[in-house]
Amino acid sequence: MRKIICHIAVIASLFFVNGCNTKKTETGFYDREISISKEVLKDKIRGGWAGQTIGVTFGGPTEFRFKGTMIQEYQNMVWHDHYIKETFAADPGLYDDVYLDLTFVNILEKLGLNAPADSFAVAFAHEDYKLWHANQAARYNILNGIMPPASGHWKNNPHADDIDFQIEADFAGIMAPGMTNTATEFCDRIGHIMNYGDGWYGGVFTSALYTLAYTSDDMDFVISEALKVIPAQSNFYKMIDDVIKWHKQYPDDWKKTWFEVEKKHTSEKGCPEGVYNSFNIDASLNATYVIIGLLYGEKDFFKTMDIATRCGQDSDCNPATAAGILGVMIGYSNIPAYWKPALEEAEDLKYPYMDISLNQVYGLTYKHALELIGKNGGKIEKDSVRIRLQKPATVRFEQSFEGMFPTEERYLRQEFTDKNIEIDFTGNGIVVLGNVKSNCGVAKSDYVALLDIYVDGKKTEQIRMPYDYIIRKYDIYHKYLLEQGKHHVQIVWANKHPEFSLYMKSIVIYADKAPVKFNPKS
Repeated sequence: MRKIICHIAVIASLFFVNGCNTKKTETGFYDREISISKEVLKDKIRGGWAGQTIGVTFGGPTEFRFKGTMIQEYQNMVWHDHYIKETFAADPGLYDDVYLDLTFVNILEKLGLNAPADSFAVAFAHEDYKLWHANQAARYNILNGIMPPASGHWKNNPHADDIDFQIEADFAGIMAPGMTNTATEFCDRIGHIMNYGDGWYGGVFTSALYTLAYTSDDMDFVISEALKVIPAQSNFYKMIDDVIKWHKQYPDDWKKTWFEVEKKHTSEKGCPEGVYNSFNIDASLNATYVIIGLLYGEKDFFKTMDIATRCGQDSDCNPATAAGILGVMIGYSNIPAYWKPALEEAEDLKYPYMDISLNQVYGLTYKHALELIGKNGGKIEKDSVRIRLQKPATVRFEQSFEGMFPTEERYLRQEFTDKNIEIDFTGNGIVVLGNVKSNCGVAKSDYVALLDIYVDGKKTEQIRMPYDYIIRKYDIYHKYLLEQGKHHVQIVWANKHPEFSLYMKSIVIYADKAPVKFNPKS
């Protein structure tokens, strides 16, 4: 009976939302209110969170196993009715797509919707869950006194363009139905904790997709409108715009669009692990895979997830984002029954690393959505809400790694116990990748290596390198925008310990100009 009522509510919503299931090209689309029943609003909120959880679990086994290559059809995906519960227990770190979102939802509930950026930053930095890339670099920055927005800026965070905020901005869009600019404000406040430039745009774009998924079931319209929040001169905008064009050119073959993306847009500049590697965790590239999934998935839940996954690279995060957006658009009641036993078995469990369940998250997001609707010109009625639609506004232009061009990688894999690290290079920037290693196989220790950094003979800073994985420094050292020329970097381990060593994996070097292409005939 409950399913029947919910289904009737979804059908009714098509009449409450003024023409939301028709093509939207009229200029007056935003100059009005839309009405959605409260039951439909709850159903769409549940669909968004459920879609993320199903999507990340679905793509989990393939994460970064396919880099620069698609996953072929003969490789089947795993799914069964207990899969989410089992994965919660066996691989909790997989769910960073969602537990970061939930951290921010908790802060909004505890401190209110006007909570300052520092409150989100401090909360996420002190959680005991696993983080990587821009998130981990930001955590280290915050714990060592570099607060947002500096914590996410590319000069302080070599992973500023990475996918991190893109996969954790869902909360902002889900709680702001039809209110794109309101969601953007949350993204500005929170997204610069860990990202900048294209990395920040990933979250802004994702949240906009969610807000617009409440207003229309025309996927082309939702994507094109969401893209309006991104500056047209940005690399992020150009990549998504290309996918839209290629979809029109190859409407029946997602692989052709995927291949065009690979040919034109896979060059990495920021993340030092990906610059000279097939590995690419950039928000912009992985966002193209999300959009490929949404466009070619044709609002089919499985097809959308499957295509977003088979594009490769961050192939758990991308189907999570795509399925979350589609989940809002169609509502939980319209997610096929095949996926629901695994999800519903886990809805009352505490989410990995969180003291909150999905069912509790649905309620909090609904509460926050009602508050935002009321604050932004809407009305809360007995059985429905009236939402004042917001015309998407373009955010400011940001670009990471300006004046920086990768010129060399040295893959060294050296361990240091007694000697200092000595590096000579020619360029204007350097990233030294590595970590503190235990010589005794110790799992946990509060040991912190102190590294004195000398650049061209002058001590510039002392770096703290915790052995503890949760609060680790993601890269040993980085410095951008040095004067172009020859430089010498010396890393002196000030408090050597016989039980630990300093492992230097590799070095990436930058210059102020792109390197001249090798030409044996010249």
